[in-house]
Amino acid sequence: MPELFQVLTVEEAAARFLPRIAPVPETEVVPVAEALGRVTAEDLASPMDLPAFPRSNMDGFSVRAEDTFGATEGLPAYLKTVGEVPMGQAPRVRLNPGETAKAHTGGMLADGADAVVIVEHTQAVDATTIEVVRPVAPGENVIQVGEDVRKGQVLLPAGQRLRPQDLGGLTAVGITAVRVRRRPRVTIVSSGDEVVPPDREPGPGQIRDINTYTIGALVREAGGIPVPLGIAPDREEALRALAERAVAEGDLAVFSAGSSVSVRDITAKIIHGLGRPGVLVHGISIKPGKPTILALVDGKPVVGLPGNPVSAMVIAGLFVLPAIAALLGLREPPHRTEVTALLGKNVNSIPGREDYVPVRITRKDGVLTAEPVFGKSNLIYTLVRADGLVKVPADASGIPAGERVTVRLF
Repeated sequence: MPELFQVLTVEEAAARFLPRIAPVPETEVVPVAEALGRVTAEDLASPMDLPAFPRSNMDGFSVRAEDTFGATEGLPAYLKTVGEVPMGQAPRVRLNPGETAKAHTGGMLADGADAVVIVEHTQAVDATTIEVVRPVAPGENVIQVGEDVRKGQVLLPAGQRLRPQDLGGLTAVGITAVRVRRRPRVTIVSSGDEVVPPDREPGPGQIRDINTYTIGALVREAGGIPVPLGIAPDREEALRALAERAVAEGDLAVFSAGSSVSVRDITAKIIHGLGRPGVLVHGISIKPGKPTILALVDGKPVVGLPGNPVSAMVIAGLFVLPAIAALLGLREPPHRTEVTALLGKNVNSIPGREDYVPVRITRKDGVLTAEPVFGKSNLIYTLVRADGLVKVPADASGIPAGERVTVRLF
C-alpha cells in the first residue's frame, strides 16, 4: 500500500485511478419525459427522415422557381393564386405554370412547387393575382426531406448525458423511451468521534456532520444516488464494519476520514484490506486535500476524503465526480462552467503542489473580478461565500493581483 506523503500529482493520481473504473453494467428503459440528465446506454438511430416532407421555412407563396426567374420590382412576375395549403394538412392543389398557392411556415408546399417566395417579396394585385418582385432558386426557403436527420442516422451516441434539446430531438422522430445506464449508488461514510448528526446538539469538542450532505448533493447533481450509511466512531472495528457494508452496497464508496493522521492511517489500512488491488494512491500534492485515498476494491472505486469540508469538496470535484462519470459510461468527462476574471488580491502558494483557492465573483463596469475568500479548510463558509475555485499550478509560487485567471464555477 502506498505510504502517506509519498504523494503524486493530481494528474498522476487521476491516471492511476480513473481509467480502471468500468461503467455499471445494468441499464434500464425510461420514458423520454423522465430521461433528463440520464446517460444513454446505446446508440440511438432515427427511425425516419426529419422532416418527412418538404416544409416551407417562411410565410409566403409556394411557386415553381422558374416562374420567378428575372423578376424585379420594375418588371415583376405575375402569378395566379389558386389556393392555400393549410397548416397540418396535405396539399389539395397542384401548380401549373404561372400559378401559386399560399404557404405557411412549417407547412407543406403545393404539389408541383419547388420553392417559396416570402410574403415581403410579393404584392397583391387583386383577389387572385400577386406580383413577385424578386426571383427564387429551386429549394429556396424550403426545408427538404431529411435535411435535419436521415433515417438510420445516429442521433445520439451511447454515453451521452441527455439535455433538454436532446429530449426534444428524440420526440421529433417518435422515440418516446430510451435505454440509459442505471444510476450508480454512492455510499457515503463519515467518521470521527467528534462528528454528530446535524439534528443533534453538539457536545464539547463535537461538530455537526457536514460532508455527508455536501458530498451527497454533489453525487445527486452528477447523476448518482447518494446512500449515506452514517457516522463511524474512531474505532477500527466499527469503521471496518461500515466500510465492508459501503463496498457491498455501493458502486462507489466514499469515506470522509477523521482529522488525525492516526485515524487516516486506519482508514487507509481498512480500505486496503477490503479487496484487491486496494489502495492505489495515498497522498496528493494538492492544497487543500493532501491526505486523499484512492482505491479499487474488487473492481469498485473507493475514495477517502479528508475530513475538512473545504478539502472534501475540492477532492470530490477532482475524483468523485469523474468516478461517477466513468460509472455512467460518459463519452466525455463533464465540462465545468468556467469564467475568466481578474484576480482581486495576491494569492501565495508553494511550488510543487496545486493550490485551489475559493473566490467570489464581482462585476463592475462589465469587468469580472475574482476576490479570494481566504479561510482554513475546516471552515465550510469559506465555500458558502465563494462562487468557484481558482487553481494555482504546481510550478507557480502564487498569482499576483490583476492577473487574468480561470474560475471553475461551483
